[in-house]
Amino acid sequence: MPKRLTPIARRLRNNATDAERRLWNGVRREQIGGFKFRRQVILNGFVVDFACLEARLILEVDGATHSTDGEIARDAARAAALSAQDHSILRFTNDDVFHNIDGVLETVRLKLIELRPRLQVESFEGGAAPPP
Repeated sequence: MPKRLTPIARRLRNNATDAERRLWNGVRREQIGGFKFRRQVILNGFVVDFACLEARLILEVDGATHSTDGEIARDAARAAALSAQDHSILRFTNDDVFHNIDGVLETVRLKLIELRPRLQVESFEGGAAPPP
């Protein structure tokens, strides 16, 4: 199954949405507590927008293509399958990413603290990114 998903993941990486690019700029290069995120990752037969494999955290950015009843049901089934494999999922709308990126990154930071207590709250007093 992953072989058939590899070209799909590659295409999604090369054609990221504006919201995905904006979130990627906030999480790449270990900017949040030294945790590494990857984008358009194949996990358990699905391509997820972003994943921190160490923390088993998935970030999804939902645009207009996630608004119909069928799409919402597919997202729920996908989330259930990934959660059953011990992954946590945070979903954000395009609007969240465009208008509240600091809040989105803070939510990610807090979830990482919850999942991996090695993160110390004091390390992040200045915001989502650790001090240089």
